[in-house]
Amino acid sequence: MNTVIAARRWFFYGLLCLPYLGILWVPFYNRIDPVVFGIPFFYWFQFTWIIVTAIITAIAYFARV
Repeated sequence: MNTVIAARRWFFYGLLCLPYLGILWVPFYNRIDPVVFGIPFFYWFQFTWIIVTAIITAIAYFARV
C-alpha cells in the first residue's frame, strides 16, 4: 500500500473520531448558558454535533478512502 494513501486514510479515520471525542467529554457542555433561541447550551451543542457528524461522514464517504 502506498504511504500517501495510508496517510490519507488515517486522516479520515481521525476526522471521524472528532464527533465521538466532542460528545465524550460531558463536563465541557454540561451547563445551561449560553442560550440560543431559548434552547440551553446542553441541547443545542449536542444537536450541532449531529449536523457536524453528518457533514464529516459525507466528506469521508465521498473521499472514497
